[in-house]
Amino acid sequence: MKKIVYAVRALPGGVPPEVASVVDLRGGEGRPPPRERIHAEGREAEVLVVTYLDRVDDALLEGLPSVRQVSSYGVGVNHVDLPAMERRGVVVTNTPDVLTDATADMAMALLLAAARRVCEGDRLIRAGGWRDAGPEFLLGREVTGKTLGIVGFGRIGQAMARRASGFGMRILYSSPRDAGVPGTTRTDLDLLLATSDFVSLHCPLTDATRDLLSRERIAGMKPGAILVNTSRGPVVDEEALADALEDGRLFAAGLDVFRDEPRVPDRLRAAGNAVLTPHVGSGTVETRTAMARMVWDEVLRRATGRPPAHRVVV
Repeated sequence: MKKIVYAVRALPGGVPPEVASVVDLRGGEGRPPPRERIHAEGREAEVLVVTYLDRVDDALLEGLPSVRQVSSYGVGVNHVDLPAMERRGVVVTNTPDVLTDATADMAMALLLAAARRVCEGDRLIRAGGWRDAGPEFLLGREVTGKTLGIVGFGRIGQAMARRASGFGMRILYSSPRDAGVPGTTRTDLDLLLATSDFVSLHCPLTDATRDLLSRERIAGMKPGAILVNTSRGPVVDEEALADALEDGRLFAAGLDVFRDEPRVPDRLRAAGNAVLTPHVGSGTVETRTAMARMVWDEVLRRATGRPPAHRVVV
């Protein structure tokens, strides 16, 4: 008998034939259905396929009593109540590694766009406001040779360091462990914030990192610094960040993630010195297709009695 699989959303590239031949796939439409419909259609499902936008908790699984595996599209798992999954004996898988380069590319793009005021210039031209260009017209900040502080030095943080090294940047990082990467220096978070011209966040969202960049820490950043966040929104106190952007303490910010997605605070949307993108750090055709393939591989492994390749350990 085929394993029943319920997908909350459709994934890029469709379902591979080898997966479709051994599972009974339900759901998988363009937009996520109401929870009541998920419960009705997925009640017999053994595997639940979700994305980083879909909350998986006790309330969801109460209506999905047969689920034994949650396969998540994305590397972050803050949307999954891992202790609840452990209590229920539910295996959780994710898609690490494959999105490292795409996310680091986006972080570097946000850094450059914020430093050189790319979006401000684009808006100015589109509004017909480019009439003159004096010596102080739309001045940005130099990137080459400056200091970049990376908070969280895992795969993506290290990939960001490699990109920044091409600009001759001095690399500082804050991490629980010494990564031993040549050309980089591990340092205390507060010292990193106080001395870095650019700060790029690459830490996972955990109880320890929620509000890591608090109002006090944002106040302790180097005056005129630029903040980039491609990790998770709740790592940053958004009200404090908006204050720092408005009063000029920070030169700019490049943000791909927000606390309450897809809602973005009005003050950040109104900040001309904030470059904002809609959580598309991994958003390339190549990466999103590869992520989907990893999800379906985990589904196939479950359906054929093999252990998961990328199990999340609580």
